[in-house]
Amino acid sequence: MQKSITKRIQVTRQGKVRRRATALGHSRSNKSQKQFLRKKNKRGMYIKTKTLKKYI
Repeated sequence: MQKSITKRIQVTRQGKVRRRATALGHSRSNKSQKQFLRKKNKRGMYIKTKTLKKYI
């Protein structure tokens, strides 16, 4: 469980948790360029500090 979580999230210097946007794994030809570029950015995510310390 710990390894799977740490592979999927990134913690910034300020302590914010970022994650990858969904629907970018495959079938990119069905998506418009605008949609693809918007999804390339990382997303914010809320995890309690207590839970976060367990995985990092």
